[in-house]
Amino acid sequence: METNGGFYITQIKQLQDRIFERLLLENGIEISGGQGRILFVLWKTDHLTVGEISEKTSLAKNTVSVVINGMVNKGIVERNINPNNRRQTVVSLTEYAKSLQAKFEAVSQQMNTLFYHGFSETEQRQFEQYLARILETLTNALHGNK
Repeated sequence: METNGGFYITQIKQLQDRIFERLLLENGIEISGGQGRILFVLWKTDHLTVGEISEKTSLAKNTVSVVINGMVNKGIVERNINPNNRRQTVVSLTEYAKSLQAKFEAVSQQMNTLFYHGFSETEQRQFEQYLARILETLTNALHGNK
């Protein structure tokens, strides 16, 4: 049986990223998709290390570091030494980043509406359960679990 799921996921991700970035710009939010993923995680739990952000976003640590550098330069986040462990750097939201949260969530809702256009609630739930299973399988494979 020929399967194209991975190919479709890749295409969907590319299109979703481009549309999402366009919606962000249309709403006056000048951040990239990678920056948005990091912000999304920090809005849920502020003051995280690069490693923790990497784990929560599924982005590589070096990618997170590069994106964080750009975000620091734009005044979106700041880096501080962890007072409990001076070898660790903690990434924190600035007031500017906190001010973007409501607008960003509105754009995310626009994207979700577009993403699930024509799906019933049951279909949405089933689809997300399937995606969660795929994510779990891939996460386990990455960490050497079966």
